[in-house]
Amino acid sequence: MAGSREVPFDEDRARAALPADLRDAELVSLGENAVFAAGGLVVKVGRSAELLERAERELAVADWLAGAGVPAVRGAEPGARLVDGHPVTVWHRLPEPVRPAEPRDLAELLRMVHALPEPPFPLPRRELLDGVERWLRLAGDAIDRADADYLRGRRDGFAAAAAALAPRLVPGPIHGDALPRNVLVGPDGPVLVDLETFSSDLREHDLVVMALSKDRYGLPAEAYDAFTRTYGWDVREWEGCAVLRGARETASCAWVAQHAPANPAALAEFRRRVASLRDEDQSVRWYPF
Repeated sequence: MAGSREVPFDEDRARAALPADLRDAELVSLGENAVFAAGGLVVKVGRSAELLERAERELAVADWLAGAGVPAVRGAEPGARLVDGHPVTVWHRLPEPVRPAEPRDLAELLRMVHALPEPPFPLPRRELLDGVERWLRLAGDAIDRADADYLRGRRDGFAAAAAALAPRLVPGPIHGDALPRNVLVGPDGPVLVDLETFSSDLREHDLVVMALSKDRYGLPAEAYDAFTRTYGWDVREWEGCAVLRGARETASCAWVAQHAPANPAALAEFRRRVASLRDEDQSVRWYPF
């Protein structure tokens, strides 16, 4: 029902959750979170109260990585606050990048993360498909019901297939959304950011992301080769790669869907992605959103 659609998460709604002295902060990005910057601080405002636990865990992960010597963003306040139903966290602002992050920079950081033992607090599994229902709910009537049902069916099938996979690497801590956009190359080298999807699961999750980037998003072959050289292994050699790839494609489609009610470009991208999955056409280019 159209009347049951949740209140859209936009800049004004996110800005109202900022601390009073930061209400004039610059909006840096608006996606799963609204990210604002002011002075030496960055403030992240989450979409909904159900993300509070994840926000608190992200701060704990940052502290843990600091203790382990992994270059990563650091929290500026000890906990997350819930403001008008939105989790709010405050972070130290990183220096301006000296150059764009490349896949090889990401691989260098993943090698460090994948060498770590479990932290002293529990990490969840990388339930890549858990957000699908929420994202489709946020999309509401902006997307065809048949497309939503199709993605739910893919979700269920890939969730079952992923649960039966035999990993090649030893499972453990992973970033969970391992893309160059989540790396900042500062004066002292690459730094890992956006830690909210940190999990304990198959290390292969972090590597399939870049394989999909090559196949769907136009990552040049030489950049992908630099990634696998730096990391030391190509996940495409593993028989489970196609399963994790399919799961991530499903989640990526649903993630774009949540933006469809307010953004015609998101709706068009969602429809392109779903059509390519229905047609089993892996040559269709997807565009970052």
